[in-house]
Amino acid sequence: MAHVAPYKKQLVDDLASRCAQAQVVGIVNVHGIPAPQFQAIRKKLWGRATITVAKNNLLRLALEQANTKKPDLVKLGETIEGQTAVVTADINPFRLFKELEATKTRAPARGGEVAPEDLWVRAGETPFKPGPIVGELQKAGIPAAIERGKVTIRQDKLLVKAGQRIPRDVAQQLARLEIYPLVVGLDLRGAYEAGTVFRRDALAIDDLVVRSQIAQAGREALSLALAAAYPTKQTIGPLLAKAHAQALNLAVESEFPTKETIKLLLAKAQSEALALASRIPGAADEKHPTQSGS
Repeated sequence: MAHVAPYKKQLVDDLASRCAQAQVVGIVNVHGIPAPQFQAIRKKLWGRATITVAKNNLLRLALEQANTKKPDLVKLGETIEGQTAVVTADINPFRLFKELEATKTRAPARGGEVAPEDLWVRAGETPFKPGPIVGELQKAGIPAAIERGKVTIRQDKLLVKAGQRIPRDVAQQLARLEIYPLVVGLDLRGAYEAGTVFRRDALAIDDLVVRSQIAQAGREALSLALAAAYPTKQTIGPLLAKAHAQALNLAVESEFPTKETIKLLLAKAQSEALALASRIPGAADEKHPTQSGS
């Protein structure tokens, strides 16, 4: 900690202490979040997560200092880049990721930002009355016109492709049309828990998909265990039922009399006797001799 100002050393000590005590430590991207929205996010996470903004070099020093109590915590420093903050929480990393994603809101562009997706304006009426706004919209490349006393967008128009920067005049008109292309919120770049650093791609999983995959794996495992006759708490019932059915079928096929098979064997014998009788000429008449003499 040589050549570090006293107030910075105190900040590092405080951060290191917090990181050492927390169940989960995360690094979040705070670039482009206006102060009012940042404060609103902090308030929303109150009681579940604490966010502290500091210079990147101080964050790295805090992680190195806390690494003595949390092995491999220093590896989280690899996710520090640009404008970042440290978040400490006592909820698991996946829950923390969801909590932070839930803070994100749509925001208007000011101009110069990279479009996260294709930015379209759609054909239809606007709430604006005729006036200079028509020319301003047209100047931004929006096909505006006056129809039936209202400003109308004549056709769908792609203004900015994903990955391109949003021109200032386009950003102004998008805001007028209440098209907010930016998503503002905290991006969790990585989180540490119990010796493991989880990167964003591992945290950004769809729990519904995972649950479906686990259920499918369970069904396939049960099917395999039944096919292999592997006894477990879950398979013993179906295996016994299958064995009983196979044993009963074998006993009937081999005409082995038991308490359970005797009725089935008699029914089978009667069925075969009737089938045989139907092929003997006059056999049907002999069953009812009184009918021929009446």
